[in-house]
Amino acid sequence: MAVSRRKVPIAEQKPEERILNFKEVCLGYTLEEGREEAARCLQCKKAPCIAGCPVEIDIPAFIRAVRDGDMAESVRIMAEYTNLPAVCGRVCPQETQCEGVCTVGRIKDSEPVAIGKLERLVADWNYARENTRVSDVPKEHIGRAAVIGAGPAGLTVAGDLAKAGYEVTMFEALHAPGGVLMYGIPEFRLPKSIVGLEIGAITRLGVKFEPNIVVGRTITMSEIMDDFDACFIGVGAGAPHFQGIPGTTLNGVYSASEYLTRINLMHAYEFPEHDTPVKKSRKVVVIGGGNVAMDAARSAKRLGAESVSIVYRRSLEELPARIEEYHHAVEEGIVFHWLTNPTVYSDDGTGRLRGVKCIKMELGEPDASGRRRPVPIPDSEFFMEADTAVEAIGQGANRVLLSTFPELKLNKWGYIDADPKTGATSVPGVYAGGDIVTGAATVILAMGAGKAAAAAIDAYIREKKRTQAARSE
Repeated sequence: MAVSRRKVPIAEQKPEERILNFKEVCLGYTLEEGREEAARCLQCKKAPCIAGCPVEIDIPAFIRAVRDGDMAESVRIMAEYTNLPAVCGRVCPQETQCEGVCTVGRIKDSEPVAIGKLERLVADWNYARENTRVSDVPKEHIGRAAVIGAGPAGLTVAGDLAKAGYEVTMFEALHAPGGVLMYGIPEFRLPKSIVGLEIGAITRLGVKFEPNIVVGRTITMSEIMDDFDACFIGVGAGAPHFQGIPGTTLNGVYSASEYLTRINLMHAYEFPEHDTPVKKSRKVVVIGGGNVAMDAARSAKRLGAESVSIVYRRSLEELPARIEEYHHAVEEGIVFHWLTNPTVYSDDGTGRLRGVKCIKMELGEPDASGRRRPVPIPDSEFFMEADTAVEAIGQGANRVLLSTFPELKLNKWGYIDADPKTGATSVPGVYAGGDIVTGAATVILAMGAGKAAAAAIDAYIREKKRTQAARSE
């Protein structure tokens, strides 16, 4: 049977409607649409899509179950590999991972199978029936593990260790678990209710959550190491970077992390039901080209800004954001200024931002990242009126925990030096993964690191228990 060349279309809110609300843009497949899309899968024996997935989901198997209408079996398969299927189905960059190597997509004029949208369908189908995904939690008690940071990496470690029979406690600095899933990704891309369902499934495994605990201040690493057999650090990289140009301290200049945290975690998007203050903007300029820049710009549009522009120092070809997010931003009226970089934030005379002075760029020789380095073009400055500027140019390691745990070896960039295969650090029994090791990356890469670390922690604790038992004999 011939394979359809194009993906089954998926329903979305219309651009003119969605810019007026924070509801999810993509509405997902129906069961019938999902089965039709699943039928496009060739069920390859070598399955390059599995190798393209950082958590190595058996993609052909779960898609086959969808195709056959056995959604419960698809849920069961998915649960063997991932603790966050509804999240990954929404925010993973499938186009560069599983879908990027899909055999169907390599057929002339064909699109790959919509693996991410099918993963979302399976997860949403399951949650609609209030299932927990995992029915058999081990009754054995192997040991105790601490997880510091309740983001994607930490949630993955906690879920996997709980399934393996460990007592797991998660320590989180904020009042709610989820990390970047809660404070960084807007409601229109990842509803908080979906994150809550995923976290609920993990806590039902027996994982204990301790909010408002700043490790290094509220509790020390020494205390944690005394109380637990092993520990995983997944605190992310939440310290914002700024360009440091003149005027950065003006009222109206934000880091993307502050801007999005106010909107997402503190529910400013639900004003006046929630009274979190966010500056009401007229003209917004966002600096950066990643997904965070897209999120900030699209959020500003929904908060009522008359105009929103993204200033990026490279071209569209180098844009790191997901192509889907770029297309959505264009549809929503976001204006892009390519090969442009800000040089000064201008003051209105009262300490408030009145505009951004920019300079045009051209691409020179490749830099350390492998991308061509932007070079300023002399005498190409111009002025953009703005009352709000949001810098989305990356984040670094938060030093609160690291500065109080000197035994932990760091790399030259200030991130934790950890084994890329196991997450093992310089301190026995302490493992790390996610952005605090790699720098800012994707949700699924953090989950992949968490999955590897969970397996390593399991092996470490079991060996530790065997050694202790041998000594006591």
